[in-house]
Amino acid sequence: MMPSYELPGPKSAEYIAMSEKYESPGTTRQVPLVWESAQGVHVKDVDGNEYIDWTSGVLVANVGHCHPYHVKAIQEAAAKLLNCYDFPTPGRVTLAKRLVEITPENLDKAFLLSTGSEATEAAMRIAKRYTGKHEILSFFGGFHGRTWGAMSMAGSPGTKGGWGPLMPGTIYGPFPYCYRCPFKKEPETCGMFCIEYLDTVLKTQSIGDVAALIIEPYQGGAGFIFPPRGYLPALQRWAKEHDILFILDEVQSSFGRTGKLFMLEHENLSPNFLCLGKGLASGVPTAALMAEARIMDILSSGDLSSTTGGNPLSCAAVHAVLDIMEKEDLPGNAARVGAYIKERLTNVMHDVEVLGDVRGLGMVIGLEFVNDKASKEPAPDITWEFLSRMCSNGVIVGRVGMYGNIVRVAPPLVMTMEEAEESCDIAEKVLRSL
Repeated sequence: MMPSYELPGPKSAEYIAMSEKYESPGTTRQVPLVWESAQGVHVKDVDGNEYIDWTSGVLVANVGHCHPYHVKAIQEAAAKLLNCYDFPTPGRVTLAKRLVEITPENLDKAFLLSTGSEATEAAMRIAKRYTGKHEILSFFGGFHGRTWGAMSMAGSPGTKGGWGPLMPGTIYGPFPYCYRCPFKKEPETCGMFCIEYLDTVLKTQSIGDVAALIIEPYQGGAGFIFPPRGYLPALQRWAKEHDILFILDEVQSSFGRTGKLFMLEHENLSPNFLCLGKGLASGVPTAALMAEARIMDILSSGDLSSTTGGNPLSCAAVHAVLDIMEKEDLPGNAARVGAYIKERLTNVMHDVEVLGDVRGLGMVIGLEFVNDKASKEPAPDITWEFLSRMCSNGVIVGRVGMYGNIVRVAPPLVMTMEEAEESCDIAEKVLRSL
């Protein structure tokens, strides 16, 4: 029998009231519950209610919550050495080597940091230094972090609105959001017009000084938007033809999430820069920038640094994540279980008028809610109702998107087929009740 919870519970309500009084209101609004503990794909709130997690703690806990091997590695590292600014440690040096060995052959240098925003900012700064140019091209709907430079490249007002002047040299082009194509074209016949249109973008927005472009292989914050197959290789070729460095932001999409260790593997991409984070250390704040040595070597000693970047604890966490990924074949599990979840949700979509689109790859799936399928008018209220009913029935989900109408389905990669079936049963029941 499926659970049924009244939310918020009394203890959750108490902590939420305290949060509203003492914490900044800047975080994204979610369903009213307060997490207390988690194991694998299961979360317990402060009221003792248990849930299946469809968020991975916002796409971080790729190896599952509190994986015993991961926890042990962190505990042992914490008891030995917490931080060591600038000095190399065995964990940091061997991790850099390991990252170079598992990323594309052209990426032969690693720079360890603490957050995804640091990684994207570092990529843009190094690209500018190397090329001597100052403009950066990003894409409608893109999200690359919340620091000034990263925020400036955001492709939606929700991230950069109200914060004053942006970084000089920002240029924006269309991302292939095929469900809502800005050119009103169809993916089967458009010939990837959005790439052709980038020439117009350069002619009208650039002063001829573009250092690099930065793009997510799928857009996370905009609503789990996936480009059609062939788009990313075509964009990589376009960048090379225009002497523009290619920065691939895989902070969210890497470490097994799409059924491969890196999403770039699906189409054999070889970017000049690769930004990593989130699932990299599965909950411990860690990021990395991978790049070509010929580009990285433009830096001099002290040009870039990160106070806690590559600290022994975070390096131990990443080593553990990579061990778990390999031993348990989590990318393969994500491909298999994710395909099942997507198929279940796609089948329901045909019967539910307010579910306009189901899209995704591996264990990252977006559900786009609309008032009706003909108009595709975004339905944020229906989306919120879905979130609330899912949570009340024992599955935690979150929402994203420029219109607040997209649900992200992204469980920890350790989810079993039985857990997927149980959570899909709940989702189908809720969808049919909307």
